[in-house]
Amino acid sequence: MFRSMSTVRKVGLFLSLGLMLVAGSACRFLGGPAEGMPSIPRVISKGENVEPIINVYMHETGQIRAMPMEEYLLGVVAAEMIPTWHVEALAAQAIVARTFTLDKIARQGGVPRRNAHASTDIEEFQAYDNTKITDQVRQAVQKTRGIVLGYRGQFVRAWFHAYCDGMTSTAVDGLAFREFPTPYIQNVSDICPEFTPQEEREYRVTFTRAEVIAALRQIGQTPGEFNRIEVLKKDSANRAVSLRIGRATISAPAFRIAIGSTRLRSTKWSKVDVADGKFIFVGSGYGHGVGMCQWGAKARAERGDNHTAIVEHFFPGASIGKIWD
Repeated sequence: MFRSMSTVRKVGLFLSLGLMLVAGSACRFLGGPAEGMPSIPRVISKGENVEPIINVYMHETGQIRAMPMEEYLLGVVAAEMIPTWHVEALAAQAIVARTFTLDKIARQGGVPRRNAHASTDIEEFQAYDNTKITDQVRQAVQKTRGIVLGYRGQFVRAWFHAYCDGMTSTAVDGLAFREFPTPYIQNVSDICPEFTPQEEREYRVTFTRAEVIAALRQIGQTPGEFNRIEVLKKDSANRAVSLRIGRATISAPAFRIAIGSTRLRSTKWSKVDVADGKFIFVGSGYGHGVGMCQWGAKARAERGDNHTAIVEHFFPGASIGKIWD
């Protein structure tokens, strides 16, 4: 997943029957696990409507810690979004992070190679930092306790990113993801550009020929001789989908990951220049552009949207429900 803001540079809905308004909360949910909503994954279930306990691989120490899901989410939300942001943006992040965790556990067992359900290694799961937990984070996690996104009885693959620059991409275009259908991930327009600092919106980065070749080799490609990087296809959000570099034709999202997603901040480029044998990317956006835009969530929260409205905007066609108290 992607997370990025000036102080955080670490790499980072649905229709449902019988929706009710939760007392004391703006969030709509089906009281307890309900028709159409996913169940708590069996591997971590302590019973229907009971908060699960998960095993978390602590990347920093190599240890595995057992902790209640909501305790784990405090550290995730604090690390994945600036923890002093508006509580409704943080609450939207809590729903997305909770759903992402449960989906990975349901589909893959979490992080099997670590013998754990989650990991604090951002290269394999989500960021985690319990030293950054604020009162806003605690309030956000508590007010969304047990609330997840579902689609036809399964958890949504709840991606998020820092800044979409006005429109999100589908999973196929933004991530080259084809493992299973994600109809709740669509091109969604957003208000983020007018509320995001200039330094977060645009970037310019230069790579050497050797860096480009190394990235291509990492994804199994040998370009041969080349003197330019050609964008073959863009999606409706203006993100590059495929590239030609010499004799190599590759996925733009795969190239971005291989060359370094914190340097090549997006696949939304206004131009790719060549000067003195180096390749200069001029672009906008931060992250893959799929799912929830964090700066967009912040902007929507500050204009008065609650967390339900925020997640429903970024995951159209999905259902939102409470699966434990």
